[in-house]
Amino acid sequence: MQVILRENIEKLGNRGDIVTVADGYARNYLLPRRLAVPATEANKKIVEQERQAHLRREAKERSEAEELARLLAGVTVTIRQKAGEHDQLFGSVTARDIAEALQRQNYTVDRRKIQLEEPIKQLGEYKVPVRLHKEVTAEILVQVVKEE
Repeated sequence: MQVILRENIEKLGNRGDIVTVADGYARNYLLPRRLAVPATEANKKIVEQERQAHLRREAKERSEAEELARLLAGVTVTIRQKAGEHDQLFGSVTARDIAEALQRQNYTVDRRKIQLEEPIKQLGEYKVPVRLHKEVTAEILVQVVKEE
């Protein structure tokens, strides 16, 4: 059965692709979950319109992300934490702490977009990537200093 995909499906295809799948897979999985529609002429036109709208929306989101990335390029965030000997922190600095510090500087960034591989546990300066869009990443400087 030929269907038009309405979403990106791993190992099958991307949004708007016309693919041939087993009848049962289409009937029991793709169609009920609205991941695909039957490949008729009317549906092809509708899906093409949806694809165009999606591309416009995606372009707008990307341009907004690029603008925010330009603003974040020179941002330095200072976080004060209690630390013991050898500059070891009591606790750690997480993506949530960085997001709150950015919020205090009037930058609204979701904590899940801050790509911190593991929590910061030492005093110092760290470059932390912020993934604003799947194609746009900004880097901010995070300074962790000792709380007096």
